[in-house]
Amino acid sequence: MKAPDQAQPVHLPAPKEIRDLLGDLLDRDVTLKPGPPFAVNAHYPASIAQFVDDTLVVRAVVAFDLPLSAHAGAALALVPSSGAEQAIEDGALPETMAEGLAEVFNVFSAVFNVEGAAHLRLYSAQTAGQELPVDARIRTQILGRRADFHVDVAGYGSGRVAVVLT
Repeated sequence: MKAPDQAQPVHLPAPKEIRDLLGDLLDRDVTLKPGPPFAVNAHYPASIAQFVDDTLVVRAVVAFDLPLSAHAGAALALVPSSGAEQAIEDGALPETMAEGLAEVFNVFSAVFNVEGAAHLRLYSAQTAGQELPVDARIRTQILGRRADFHVDVAGYGSGRVAVVLT
């Protein structure tokens, strides 16, 4: 059996790339500010997307905390901000917002795919309120090549995103 080729590095997206992607996708003004690292746990629920290379090796993880999950999912699904606030209060995303967030994660793979970097695609996504795979949750705790931001989605609210290269 041939070992996976991880010779190509994974691109860690710049804040502008993330802001532009989210702003264009959600059709809203989005602002990003650097933030401290956050790790997903039982007391800090989040949605997690895992991205794999062509050999199906997980090379990146993106985590949106519950507030950002609700705001981004609601904005894409055209759900009023009051619906996002209710989801945050409930601690889980309703199906419409979960589907919107899954699409955000699917499109998010574009920020990794630049010339000279490994080609990544969405492998799995679990939204806040669903049972999260242990390996995905643990990957959010990796320090090193990562970027963490506070994100504000105009008209909805703010939350946090972590982009972690594994």
